[in-house]
Amino acid sequence: MANLKSISRIEKPREKLIRYGAGKLTNAELLAILLRTGTKKMNVLQLSESILRKFQDNQIVDISISDLEEIHGIGKTKACEIIACFELGKRMLKDKKATLLLTPQDIWERLADIRSSKKEHFVVFYLDTANQEIIRDIISIGTLNESLVHPREVFEGAIKHNAASIIIAHNHPSGTTEPSQDDVEVTKRLIQAGRLLDIRVLSHVIVTSQAYAIVEVSS
Repeated sequence: MANLKSISRIEKPREKLIRYGAGKLTNAELLAILLRTGTKKMNVLQLSESILRKFQDNQIVDISISDLEEIHGIGKTKACEIIACFELGKRMLKDKKATLLLTPQDIWERLADIRSSKKEHFVVFYLDTANQEIIRDIISIGTLNESLVHPREVFEGAIKHNAASIIIAHNHPSGTTEPSQDDVEVTKRLIQAGRLLDIRVLSHVIVTSQAYAIVEVSS
């Protein structure tokens, strides 16, 4: 059987993770990084695939050391490392609730930290295919214009986090929710860039301490 050395360097799990991020790896590739080595008969990827075939997705996170040790090539040390990783993941996700972002009201509520700021903050919400928030990022602080908010900075994060769509937002220190011409132009530019990358810009929300509004642009 082929060993891992026969796989091109960029296709090796660790190199692939470094280059593309963990989101681009299969479950077998992620497990292979934990295992590090295979056996005389199977490379580490083949060993990972054999483990995943043996256990269903909902079973493997509750697997025991004895279960893993039954698999040829898995000793007590590797079994402990795998179980420790699964347990850490379960603990960190136990109380985590997905945030579903659908309306300007949702965005206004999530921006309580910047609504009353004396400086404009341009924020991007990166969303998955179910419109659940992956992460929120402040792209820039200062007066909003095309040179300050560049598509490169906005969509770099979308690609990094494997976002299916984004919602953009910024605060108006003046207290008015009326979009400026720069607001409209920046929105148009980001929508166009998103179309090229197949990442939808769902809306652009302006927030103040008391209100919010959507930046409307013509098609």
